[in-house]
Amino acid sequence: MRKCEYCDFLSFKADDRTQREYVGALIKEIEYYGKLIGYQYEVTTVFLGGGTPSWLDTDLVVSIMNAIRQNFRVREDAEISIECNPGTVTLQKFAAYRNSGINRISIGCQSADNDELKLLGRVHTFEQFVKTFELARNVGFQNINVDLISCLPHQTVEKFMKTLQTVMRLKPEHISVYTLIIEEGTPFYEKYKFDDVKQQAGMQTEELPTEDEAYRIYKMTQSLLKENGWMQYETSNYAKPGFACRHNIGYWRRANYLGMGLGAASLLENVRYSNQTDLYEYMKDCYQIKDDPKKAGVGNNLHLSAQELSRKEQMEEFMFLGLRMPEGVYRSDFEAAFSMPVDAIYKDVIEELKKQKLLLSKEGRIALTDKGMDLSNYCMAKFLL
Repeated sequence: MRKCEYCDFLSFKADDRTQREYVGALIKEIEYYGKLIGYQYEVTTVFLGGGTPSWLDTDLVVSIMNAIRQNFRVREDAEISIECNPGTVTLQKFAAYRNSGINRISIGCQSADNDELKLLGRVHTFEQFVKTFELARNVGFQNINVDLISCLPHQTVEKFMKTLQTVMRLKPEHISVYTLIIEEGTPFYEKYKFDDVKQQAGMQTEELPTEDEAYRIYKMTQSLLKENGWMQYETSNYAKPGFACRHNIGYWRRANYLGMGLGAASLLENVRYSNQTDLYEYMKDCYQIKDDPKKAGVGNNLHLSAQELSRKEQMEEFMFLGLRMPEGVYRSDFEAAFSMPVDAIYKDVIEELKKQKLLLSKEGRIALTDKGMDLSNYCMAKFLL
């Protein structure tokens, strides 16, 4: 196992003993929150991700699922996903996942071009991805997502369209297409940081696609997927009817979510939490979680940070997260959340963006137009109070 060249996720190598110790600590955290708030909420989605959980031995994944069900009220029709990388799963693993209640698989493909996979530092080939996809299908999974990354170094529009068309032929229910982001602290940052600045400034690049080429890739991706039945329901996500990821929609709708595990993030009753990122401190602290009874768990010793969002910050998040989706935000939802109509806060912004043909207001909702989506950073910045 090694980390990909572009990845800034919290992930690292761990031997079998460390994996078992970590899962044991995670289950302690699950039990803690089960006692604290497990009875208050009905769990509608579960997502096992962050790094590559499919590296874990099968019995560890099953034990995590058992702990969740024993400590929380999980709805019978809950969407339960696990991320996996090609080469880390077998037929037996997929069968065990399905038996444990997991019903959605997200596979990291990234590219159908083996040279691009090597460039990314991926440890699999496209052929191994196809084998993994087929194993999931053979076990009976009917809800599979495939992750792709566009705008790679030296990638042309034609090369990415070939990747996209190749993956489409497999007929996954969901396709995520993320534009490459050059993250500080990664090997890609050292290689391409100057090219990244040029791209963002609209200048001629040396290895990354230019801003115009990146735009063409995005628009052609939208068009090709729409023509073939994958509807865009968020900036980077496309799904067949009925298969939009409910877990992700929860993030964009600002639903409560509880993140457990190393570096996990949560949003509970307008408080954002972030778990600590030191593995051994995390594992030690899980066996003696200390909460502040005055704050009902805010800032316990597992948390690196706990920020209570102001009303202004809540409104800002409501708008710029919701506007990531072509469906936009519903006026009734804003009023229910803040006890006032959205126009009481954003009337001038809404009118300004409508005049610029970047925003539309109809059927009780506010959404960005196609042009507005293309200029989404500009539009969303207008909703900062």
